Amino acid sequence: TYTYAATIEVRNNCPYTVWAASTPIGGGRRLDRGQTWVINAPRGTKMARIWGRTNCNFDGAGRGSCQTGDCGGVLQCTGWGKATKPTLAEYALDQFSNLDFWDISLVDGFNIPMTFAPTNPSGGKCHAIHCTANINGECPGSLRVPGGCNNPCTTFGGQQYCCTQGPCGPTDCHRFKQS
Repeated sequence: TYTYAATIEVRNNCPYTVWAASTPIGGGRRLDRGQTWVINAPRGTKMARIWGRTNCNFDGAGRGSCQTGDCGGVLQCTGWGKATKPTLAEYALDQFSNLDFWDISLVDGFNIPMTFAPTNPSGGKCHAIHCTANINGECPGSLRVPGGCNNPCTTFGGQQYCCTQGPCGPTDCHRFKQS
């Protein structure tokens, strides 16, 4: 039997340093271009997120901040911060019918390009998910933040953009997110 359901390799292919973060397993790690970080995720892991933080500064105790993707001013993330929301890789392992689920989400915002590519040593039909274009330049001016693009709910709040009650229709900002 395997101790872990998945071994996840986080690799920085960006031409700049990315401070990778992972919850609920992993914490955080500085990754210079080409460096990798291996996360061993146990069976039953759910609501897991991996993201890249940019322009970070941390002291010897692991306290500091990041321009994008900050998680409460700490290197070792244990939760989700309120700063600029980053591009997310999300996964859940060994869930319904023993299946694994993964996606890349721009729902909270965008900061860096990302690929999430599962591998299966016994074959299988899993395919990589890509959001490899840097879309920061396409972000509407009202959603732009240094180093990224926030979502309308974070920026404006309210029912029109957060859709917390009842059915919601598209807005100009929603159309941007869908393109």
